[in-house]
Amino acid sequence: MTKKQRIAAFVALGEFLQQDSTELNEMLHRASIQNPWYTPANTTKQIQSIAQNLTEEKLNNWLSAYPDLDTEKTVGLILAGNIPLVGFHDLLTVLISGFTAQIKVSSDDAGLTNFLVKKLLHIAPSFQHKIQIAERLQDFDLIIATGSDNSSRYFEYYFGKKPHIIRKNRNSAAVLDGKETKEALKGLGHDIFDYFGLGCRSVSKLYIPKGYDIAQFFEGIEDFKDIKDHYKYANNYDYNKSIYLINGDKHYDNGFLLLKEDGRLTSPLATVFYEEYEDIATIMASLNAQQDKIQCLVSEVAIETHIPTFPLGQSQCPALTDYADGVNTLDFLFANA
Repeated sequence: MTKKQRIAAFVALGEFLQQDSTELNEMLHRASIQNPWYTPANTTKQIQSIAQNLTEEKLNNWLSAYPDLDTEKTVGLILAGNIPLVGFHDLLTVLISGFTAQIKVSSDDAGLTNFLVKKLLHIAPSFQHKIQIAERLQDFDLIIATGSDNSSRYFEYYFGKKPHIIRKNRNSAAVLDGKETKEALKGLGHDIFDYFGLGCRSVSKLYIPKGYDIAQFFEGIEDFKDIKDHYKYANNYDYNKSIYLINGDKHYDNGFLLLKEDGRLTSPLATVFYEEYEDIATIMASLNAQQDKIQCLVSEVAIETHIPTFPLGQSQCPALTDYADGVNTLDFLFANA
């Protein structure tokens, strides 16, 4: 297949994903039963985010600096399953670049990746020899693996001798200055609550100016109160709340989110840590020193950093060039073609 043909196939896939089809809706329902975190609303949001990137203009612009390649090399893909179709960007990048993808899906995937692969093969049968779904990766030339800090050590041990991208835990943070509008704070609610806060682009830490009115933040995110109707989220909220109460830990509670002062970046589910600052430059120096642990920042404040930064409400809507961990996957593939 040529690059033009591969682009056309993914454009057609994007058009299918934007349709209100019975086939797609049935898949969303089945996935929500297999994995209760994959609610139809969250999976639909992810699918729409994917589809918005699968346009001829965006794909052509993204690939314009790279040659038309068709290689026999195989890329092993170990996909995460913390949020629906979180590994799709890796799959897209490998296939559209002309490589073969050997895919190890997460046990949490609930059939979503297989569904999209089958739909892509229906659109473009020429991909048949370029896609392998495997229980165990073998005979691959490159590896892209996404997991936790613990699993990354396993990946390094077994795959470190091959050209590789191995991703670890990352979190995202928000920097506020107290001047945010209610609408901007509602956007921050999406950064926190979309996908239940399970993604690496989910905001788990707030940096707020000293004396910040917490009620202002809680008022801005009030529209997300229905999240507590999800039993798995509610279980986490109730558990963490009980721990803080038993331990006498100071925290704020609006009935569906716990806000606790803590220097760490990674907070438990249904909890967001916060840290106060007097000088924003000091906070930014601390964040820049930890940039290898941060996926992205959201803020309405003009800040100086190399960490990818988005307006409030935009952390969960990455463009094609918003690479996980800041590693350009296309550059990696073509450097090892």
